[in-house]
Amino acid sequence: MTLTRSLKEAIDRGGFYPDLVHHTVTDALDGREASHQIVHVDTHFDMEEVHRHITVLALAEDVVVVAHLDDHDAEDDPGFSHDDGGRAGPGEVVARISTEVVPVPRMGSVILSEVHRRPQSFRPDRGLAEVTLTMNWSGGARIDTMPADCGNPECMADHGDTGNVSPEDITLRIASTAEGDTAVDEAREFVRALRRAQVRAAR
Repeated sequence: MTLTRSLKEAIDRGGFYPDLVHHTVTDALDGREASHQIVHVDTHFDMEEVHRHITVLALAEDVVVVAHLDDHDAEDDPGFSHDDGGRAGPGEVVARISTEVVPVPRMGSVILSEVHRRPQSFRPDRGLAEVTLTMNWSGGARIDTMPADCGNPECMADHGDTGNVSPEDITLRIASTAEGDTAVDEAREFVRALRRAQVRAAR
């Protein structure tokens, strides 16, 4: 199956500040044309507030552009102020978007987990229930620290800190019931294309 939906169409369908997201991702592509993409929007409910987050993965030639955007009340952002120095008004929103351009040769593992309906009667043409994509490229890392101890519960000495360094993988779960069959198929096509690009880069 070949998907023909463009990057702009996919971002427009996501519906989360599409002009801003498309402009930022296109700028990061730096003249390249995306051949495959995943656009994933998460929505979370916190008491009376709704929070959304969008992740865009765009494969273009020899790079993958990774973009994240979320929004929040301007009053909760201490670094935000108007050009005239005034304070943010009630209900005013700011959006933060970050991008990373990852060369395909830097990509590490690309894992695709598939959930099949009625596996006892599997057919290749049947749509998947959901897919989960995990990607790692050894970019940023999360450091979790905690006080070290010697194992003696009565010891009061300072043993410094210990911790773990974990690569900041991207994990996206895309379900047909939430995002639709097209989004699931798009994710599978993205993974296939990225794996082909990885093989070419390794030659």
